[in-house]
Formats: sequence, C-alpha cells, structure tokens
Amino acid sequence: MAIHYQCRHCGVKMGSIDQMSLHSEQLGFHKLTDEERLDMVSFESSGDINIKSICEDCQESLERNPDYHQYDYLIH
Repeated sequence: MAIHYQCRHCGVKMGSIDQMSLHSEQLGFHKLTDEERLDMVSFESSGDINIKSICEDCQESLERNPDYHQYDYLIH
C-alpha cells in the first residue's frame, strides 16, 4: 500500500509514502469532515490511497490572485 499526494489544481505529483501500517490519525484524516474526505481521499483497487492537496506554487498563486479560486485547474 502506498499513499500518493497530488496537487488538486495543477496535477503535479507532490510525493508518496510507502508504509504498510499507517493509521488515519497519523495522517490527519480524522480532522477532515466527511465531505472533505470524499473530495480529497480516493482509494485504488490495489490498496493505494490518492490524496488531493495543494502544492506550494498553487498556494502562492492563490494567495496573490484570490480570483483564481473559481478555477479547478491552474497552470503555472
């Protein structure tokens, strides 16, 4: 099982964790609402978990240009 982090705005792969025994509390999933969890966390049939997050470049772009929040995908 691996956990893969990918930016929700630009699609860049941010990193992966390859550990067999991680609990949702260790990753902070327990702090997400049910709606956030459905939006951000997806499970593969292989057992891998995909997490939609935000990369530093997109975060910086959103801070400089708040109107970008209306777009699902950012190119930088």
